Order: sequence, then C-alpha cells, then structure tokens
Amino acid sequence: MYDVHPQSGFMPPEGPMGRLPLPWEAWEIFLDVAIAARLQLGDKSGITETEKAASESWRANVRRMPLLSITELQSSPTLLRRAHLVLTYIMHFYIHSLPPDAPIIIPRTLALPVLRVSANLDMPPLLTYADTVLYNCMYRYTSTGAPSIGDLRIKTMFSSLMDEEEFYLCSARIELRGGDVLKLMRVTMDEVFAGNQTAARRITGYMLSMADTIKELKALLMDVRRECRPEVYYNEIRPWLRGEDSASNVREWVFEGIEEDISLKTPLELSGPSAGQSSLIHALDVFLGINHQSSSSGKRSFMARMQTYMPRNHRLFLDRLASSPRTLRAFVMASRDDYLHQAYNLAVLALKEFRDAHMIIATLYILGPARRAAKLAETMNQRDGQPLLGTGGTDLVKFLKDTRARTSASVIPRF
Repeated sequence: MYDVHPQSGFMPPEGPMGRLPLPWEAWEIFLDVAIAARLQLGDKSGITETEKAASESWRANVRRMPLLSITELQSSPTLLRRAHLVLTYIMHFYIHSLPPDAPIIIPRTLALPVLRVSANLDMPPLLTYADTVLYNCMYRYTSTGAPSIGDLRIKTMFSSLMDEEEFYLCSARIELRGGDVLKLMRVTMDEVFAGNQTAARRITGYMLSMADTIKELKALLMDVRRECRPEVYYNEIRPWLRGEDSASNVREWVFEGIEEDISLKTPLELSGPSAGQSSLIHALDVFLGINHQSSSSGKRSFMARMQTYMPRNHRLFLDRLASSPRTLRAFVMASRDDYLHQAYNLAVLALKEFRDAHMIIATLYILGPARRAAKLAETMNQRDGQPLLGTGGTDLVKFLKDTRARTSASVIPRF
C-alpha cells in the first residue's frame, strides 16, 4: 500500500525500470546522448569552446524534440517514475550546461512533459533523492532472500565517474539495510499497542537491535570515503544536482509553455536532491519521537519541506506513522522500566551519532572544498555573508547542527 517492502524498505523490490516503451524512446535517446557526449557544466572552470559548442548542439536538439503525450503513462506509477527520472535528468543536463550568465528557459517540449508527469506523481518537477537513488539502483537478492548491498549498480549518472556512482550507492546501501529498521518498527509498534510488562521487555530488545542497526547505517555512511573523492564530488558532481534555490548564482527557472495548460501550476520552490529527502531517516525520527517539523520563523521547517519531495506513498506512510494514537516515546516515558529507558536512549543516541557522521561527511565533501575554492577563486557565496547552501537549498551547517541538537534533546532523562 505504501510502497514499503519487507526486504528492500523504501526501494522497489524489483529494482528500477530499464527503459520507457517505444512511444517515449525519444526521451531515452536524448538522455543517452547527453551521457555519452560527456556534457560539461556551463560554469566549469576552464571549459573549452569545443565543450561549449557540444553542449549547445545538444541543447538545440532538445529544443527541437517532439512534444510527447503522457496520457498512456498515467495508468502506471512505474512508467511515471521512469519518465520523471529521464525527463529531470535531461532538464538538469540542459540547465547546468548553460553558460552561467544565460537565462534558464526550459524549452516547451521538455517543460510541459516534466510538469505533467510531476503533477501525476505529486512530486516537484526536478531531480529528487528518489530519482538519483531509490529508482536508480540495480541490485540482486542473496540466497536468503535479502538484497545484496555488496553488489549494487547505479543506472543513470551525469559524469559516469566512479565517484558519482559511489555517492549514490552510499545512500542506496543505507536504504536497503534500513529494511531491517522498518521491520523493528513494525514489531515494536505491535508491542506498544499491547502495552504490558511483557511488551516492555520485548521492546527493550528491539531498541537494542535498532541501536546496533543504526550504527551499521553510520558505518555505511562513512564508507563513502573509500571511492568518492571530495574534490571530484564538489566540483564535478554536486553542481549537476543544484536546484533553483541551491545555486549561488540564483536564476529563475522558467518553464516555457506552462500557460498553455491551465491544470499546471508554477513551482514555488525547486530544491535539488538531498539526503533530507530520505523517507527512511524521516521514519526513524517519527518513530523515535524526534520533532523536526516546527520552525521558529513560522514557516515550514526544512525537514517538513523535504517530505514534499518524497514519493507520495512514502509520505502517506510517514503520516500514518505520525498519527498513531500510541507512540513509542509516550510508552517509554510512561513506563517505570529503567532498562527500557536505557535501550530507547541508546537508539536515539545512535541516531545522533549517525548525524555526527553526516556532519563529518559534509565537512569533508562540501565545507572543506568550498573553503579551498574560495581561497583560489574568491567567488564563493560566503564572501558576501551568504551561508553555504546544500543541494536542498538550506543553510547546510545550521541545518545539520539543528537536527543533531534536536536528536540529542530527545534523550529521556532517568526518572
């Protein structure tokens, strides 16, 4: 019902769709050509005239591509997801290969199908975490029926570099390993509804197991350092993922032809793919009772905003989890069981340590390279007092520190 599976968690159990059917083959071909041509970032330092010409030639062909109907896609979520991935990759190739001073006008033959497919999926019209990770990873099952996290492949990339694949695979491994977290959530909530002393003892065991599993997720996160080089990620991969609100050189994304279809709405925000869009991490927060939804400014918090970038059924799952009349945290706080308190706190602290690791990775892959780039080019947006933005469009350092602090604050004091 919620596209959540016992073995693969939030990832589809059958892996990603290989290719759209023949009526939409043109989209697949345009994406194939962009990848094969090794298109370069328009704001790449030292970009050559030959590289600029290759990008413009491809973009000119995109402007001439046929306007394809999505009517026959609408009955299949699988087809719609593949169409969203293909079209948004094309769109990011188009936008980020433009010269840095060029206006961003997404051509009608691309803009209209992107907007229509996105509207059908109830997702924003740009690349999301689901596109780059959940529906972009090929894997197989072991003899025990569990996904093999040691034998994964990423299907679609901008650079085709090992570093880019490893960056996506890091998240994919966490998502697949997170299937065990979701199983622990299910059996724990069954016991919470039972609400007796026997249930408390069982939940204690489940919380200890969850703490151990979250520690494994942290180890998987730190493993990204093995094959993803920080400078390569920062300079050659991350810029392709930028949304409208995550680029230092802010330019409006204009969707040409949107006025032709009265059912379409102009997007109000366009944040690029971010780990903040992981349904698994949100589920952990909701399950453990860690509140990231409030904002002192009266606006939606970053974590609340990021839920709108998730697949619709995953959002429904989180809503269902959050609306449970009996919560784990309330059960633990109402109990007088010291062992249960300790086990719950160990799970919370394991998630806090996972966020510590996220801070380390952000420093290594974003903050460090950004500071080095500022020293070389003196063009980094922090020079005018602007904060360093994540691909999700938020003040990266503040966001990571705030989520970590809220996680730490969720530890229940001993009675």
